Amino acid sequence: MAEPKDPAPTRDTLSRRTFLKSAGGVAAGGMLTSQLAAEPEATPLKATAGRTLAGDVTIELDLNGRKHEVTVEPRTTLLSALRHRIEPPHTGTKEVCDQGNCGACTVIVDGRPAYACMLLAVDLVGRKLRTVEGLGSVENLSPVQAAFCEHDALMCGFCTPGFVVATTACLERRPDADLATIKRELSGNLCRCGTYPFIFDAAETARAAMAPKKGGK
Repeated sequence: MAEPKDPAPTRDTLSRRTFLKSAGGVAAGGMLTSQLAAEPEATPLKATAGRTLAGDVTIELDLNGRKHEVTVEPRTTLLSALRHRIEPPHTGTKEVCDQGNCGACTVIVDGRPAYACMLLAVDLVGRKLRTVEGLGSVENLSPVQAAFCEHDALMCGFCTPGFVVATTACLERRPDADLATIKRELSGNLCRCGTYPFIFDAAETARAAMAPKKGGK
């Protein structure tokens, strides 16, 4: 009688064998990578000259026309400084996404809109900063604030300060902005409640209120 042949290798047997071979290759590759990493670079990087900040530092921020001394860490964002390091806290600048995606923290830096969550406070020394608190007051609303109230251009309100600031920056730089320009300038601000039609109506009303009067008056 013929000798029985060995059973054919099963899928499990092949998988284990393949796995062991692959694992061995990965381990060898890891050892090689470690060796390469341990070797000195052919051209070492030179340290760049400059001041290195560490720990708490005290800086002066020009905010809404007033000087504020603020103690921050080098990593502190303008958003965090406004809400937690300045007295009184400027909480009109909203912390929503903290990733530069929504525009709720929009401020004006030297006349241009910017996301406060994407700026380091220490980088803004000597720059002119404006927040929604610096645009008007309850007793004396700015044209943009008044237009937002007139058109009920808000729902939950979290995005509203950012839209007000961005609209102000747009109309101050482009007083004759048409609707297409306004929409483009506000495209970095998101309203999850969907009040865009009222926001754009408010922006156009504010544009008319802010337009230079004929005859220079």
